[in-house]
Amino acid sequence: MEEFKNDMLTEKDARYLAAKEVFYHLTECNKDIPEISEISWIIHVVDSPEINAFVLPNGQVFIFTGLLNSVTDIHQLSFLLGHEIAHAVLGHAAEKASFVHLLDFLGLIFLTMIWAVCPRDSLALLGQWIQSKLQEYMFDRPYSRTLEAEADKVGLQLAAKACVDVRASSVFWQQMEFTDGLYGHPKLPEWLSTHPSHGNRAEHLDRLIPQALKIREICNCPPLSGPDPRVLFKLSMKHFLEESEKEDLNITVKKQKVDTLPTQNQKQIPLTYIVEKRTDS
Repeated sequence: MEEFKNDMLTEKDARYLAAKEVFYHLTECNKDIPEISEISWIIHVVDSPEINAFVLPNGQVFIFTGLLNSVTDIHQLSFLLGHEIAHAVLGHAAEKASFVHLLDFLGLIFLTMIWAVCPRDSLALLGQWIQSKLQEYMFDRPYSRTLEAEADKVGLQLAAKACVDVRASSVFWQQMEFTDGLYGHPKLPEWLSTHPSHGNRAEHLDRLIPQALKIREICNCPPLSGPDPRVLFKLSMKHFLEESEKEDLNITVKKQKVDTLPTQNQKQIPLTYIVEKRTDS
């Protein structure tokens, strides 16, 4: 809280009011879940370009304006906030802490065995470094990715109960993947990250959307009108790429025309002539 206190939007700010309305609509539509209805949720919107949001176990919700600027509609925002609520409902913070403590305990046993076999400080330090990297990349990060996938699944269900167009959920991650590629952001292998890749998240959500649509029907939500946002996104990206190719082609043709323009043949004046003229003068 202290970290962001100077960057908080006021409660009269339009962005704060929009985020608050979406969040409380989600909690109201899911008040049958005790882990949601029993928490006093408090919304904070942080003026920061970071594309992020998180929920603390005590109900403090932090939403960054970078995230608000990245979504194209309230359906995407509803899913993303549902994802964060899911983390709190599923107790992921405590679950991850317990998992880390378990790994630390097993790591301590591993280091103790190394020290017992070869009691040398240098070997102990090397063993500690190896153990920490193995723990991080073989257990900690994969476990974090598993929790993120679980929060996506539950968050999508929470959004479905709020009558959100759940089809927009995967479009957000397709947008993120396209934007990263457009701006040349480095694409790290998924095993190096604590989160699934954008593409894998979109595919995972696409597999879950049929079930979420059934939840909408059970909750007597109004039928979805208009075309599927996933289809619209693909068509818009296809059009964008076609226009980009045309623009690149036009630039290439113009450059070729400039390169082939006739240049005026200028008579070269010998250097000795210039020197002689200067001497005569």
